[in-house]
Amino acid sequence: MEQRKCQRGLLAGCVVAALLWSITEAQLRYSISEEVSEGTVVGNVAKDLGLDKNTLENRRCRTVSSDVNPLFNINHADGFLYVSRKIDREEVCAQSSSCVMNVKIVLENPLEVHYVDVEVLDINDHSPTFPEKEKRLEISESVLPGARFQLKPARDPDSGQFSVQQYKLSQSDHFRLEVRDKGEDGKIPILIVKKSLDRETARGHSLKMTALDGGKPAKTGSIDIKIKVLDINDNAPVFLMEDYLARVDENTPVGEVVIQVNATDFDDGTNGEIVYSFGSTMNPNILKLFDINSLTGELTVKGLLDYEEKDKYEIEIEASDKGTAPLTTEKSVIIKIVDVNDNVPEIEVTSFSSSIPENSRPGTTVALISVNDLDSGLNGKVVCTLNADVPFTLTPSLKDNMFSLVTKEPLDREKQPQYDVTITAKDAGDPPLTSRKTVNVMVSDVNDNKPQFSLSPYTFYVTEGNNPGASVFSVSASDIDENDNARISYQVNRDNGDENKFTSFLNINSDSGEITALKSFDFESRKTFQFQIVASDSGTPPLSNNVTVNVFILDKNDNAPVIMYPLSSNGSAEGVEEIPRNVNAGHLVTKVRAYDADIGYNGWLLFSLQEVTDHSLFGLDRYTGQIRTLRSFTETDEAEHKLVIMVKDNGNVSLSATATVIVKLVEPKEAFAASDVKSAALGDEDSNVTFYLMITLGSVSLLFLISVIVLIAMQCSKSTDYTSKYLQETNYDGTLCHSIQYRSGDKRYMLVGPRMSIGSTIVPGSHANTLVLPDRRRTSEETM
Repeated sequence: MEQRKCQRGLLAGCVVAALLWSITEAQLRYSISEEVSEGTVVGNVAKDLGLDKNTLENRRCRTVSSDVNPLFNINHADGFLYVSRKIDREEVCAQSSSCVMNVKIVLENPLEVHYVDVEVLDINDHSPTFPEKEKRLEISESVLPGARFQLKPARDPDSGQFSVQQYKLSQSDHFRLEVRDKGEDGKIPILIVKKSLDRETARGHSLKMTALDGGKPAKTGSIDIKIKVLDINDNAPVFLMEDYLARVDENTPVGEVVIQVNATDFDDGTNGEIVYSFGSTMNPNILKLFDINSLTGELTVKGLLDYEEKDKYEIEIEASDKGTAPLTTEKSVIIKIVDVNDNVPEIEVTSFSSSIPENSRPGTTVALISVNDLDSGLNGKVVCTLNADVPFTLTPSLKDNMFSLVTKEPLDREKQPQYDVTITAKDAGDPPLTSRKTVNVMVSDVNDNKPQFSLSPYTFYVTEGNNPGASVFSVSASDIDENDNARISYQVNRDNGDENKFTSFLNINSDSGEITALKSFDFESRKTFQFQIVASDSGTPPLSNNVTVNVFILDKNDNAPVIMYPLSSNGSAEGVEEIPRNVNAGHLVTKVRAYDADIGYNGWLLFSLQEVTDHSLFGLDRYTGQIRTLRSFTETDEAEHKLVIMVKDNGNVSLSATATVIVKLVEPKEAFAASDVKSAALGDEDSNVTFYLMITLGSVSLLFLISVIVLIAMQCSKSTDYTSKYLQETNYDGTLCHSIQYRSGDKRYMLVGPRMSIGSTIVPGSHANTLVLPDRRRTSEETM
């Protein structure tokens, strides 16, 4: 016992590391004794693989096992592979001569798999035992020296040299022991008669057989053999064939006959009747699979045969006669199990990455796939395929039936955010068996799409006089990415040179794109301007896009008419006109002149008499402002008349101004004198006014021509498929109005107001300065 404890302690503390490094299979191989305590180091995996401590932690080095309580684990701190629980070699490997445990070690980022083979070495921790304490034999006295009696062998759960190695028989003059080596079934003791028996001398014999294993010191087990000497039966059964060999398919139905053995016996009577049975050394597991008819010798299937469990059985069949001292002959029957395709391939997905970035390059590993088929030959040869509608492929690994699921083409999350990848494993059996496994691969977003505006460019119309700080319009952009990559912020591009002074008066809500004006717009100061808005997402790095915004300012009636004539010396709208009493009806007394800085209806002026001393004497043209006599003066008419003229524009809320004209009636001579002086003064004044008016009209005409050219260019750059647009005179300076000449009866008049385009129509109830262009599509259709 002391020696055994010393040996076990020596084996438990002795670790053999790194026995073999296989270049072709990229495997490590270690060995360790069974029964070592938990935490015993198997080997330094990190050192043998060339990995440092940081790599172990960063790449999540770990062992992968289907067992809930694995035998081995790896220490992240030092990279040692250690025993996680006590190992009983006889439990994990049974009677196998070699006990090798496969340990799979996985490292991530990038994915790496290493295979470690750990051989569990046997120690001599079991003693040989016999299936029974006592063996009774009946042997006829007529047996000749050399007769053989096979005994049940002792069983030792240990393997190799620690299994049963020899048998010893107690001292006997009539018997000796011979050992037969049967390979996997161990050593079989055979009792041999070395000297003829004499029942009259000795009715029986007591022997003790001892089994020894190969330990140092050897462990033993013994059995008592009781031999009863019987009377004569001197012929043993003889089998008709030297060798018996049979083939049977796995999964053969119970009761199916495998083979039939036949033996004969030359004795008569009961000594010649033969019964068949299994040998006494038969493995109990075999007795669960096969049965034998004791009378016919037919060997039948009793249990489920599985090629993957064992492909060959050697069965010992005994033929015994029914003599008083029966004679027995043994024969080995070899039964080979034929593999059939009865195992479906098993698919195992390891180190699966459920999400992969959309910018991953082709060839990026998504998962490791291992396929296992317990069948052999073509039945165990497996081909793996994927469904055709996915951008992935399978590439074989160094190890058989190992594959990598990799990308085969670029991914685009915006087109397809996820894939259901179905892996089909099909063996080459007849008929083939197939299994499938589906994994869901999510495509994660990267910032690869710029924000897109809903319109480009934007065009907005804003009425002048807006409230500062109020929203005037808004823009909107969208991004087909997701999360932060699709979160958009807006800003005004203020690096536009001359236009920068206008963008400084604008503010934009960075989240909603709503634009507010920090000041009121004045149509008379500025008709239109443009600026750019930049939309940026929140990705890393961020992507941006810009859009041009064209703003047209619409006029409103915010300027009252201004009286140009008459004007008194103190600047008030008041004048005195002297006319002769003898003038006829229709005489032009004077003309009231006025202008309005607004345009359109807002700038169209109408004249009306608000106050007059005698309505029968004077009339006012509502369009031209001319004051004329309605009849000839009489002696009874007053010498002085006061006329109050109101000039009113045509805005929705009209604005107006008034002028006062004092008309004095004088005698013709005085009138002629005053007329000469006044004519000279008026001539000078008219000449000055005419000069300035010509310059102003020329400037306005030039600006108007330029505006028309710009507007035509803008319209040509846009689509002509529209119904109506607003047209502004962007360079109108608001100092003078255009005029339209028309005839009313036998008189010609000039209407003050903005110039209208040919074919345009004034729309009542509009913004008063809006000219609606005719629908060009309808015009073209009517022309056709």
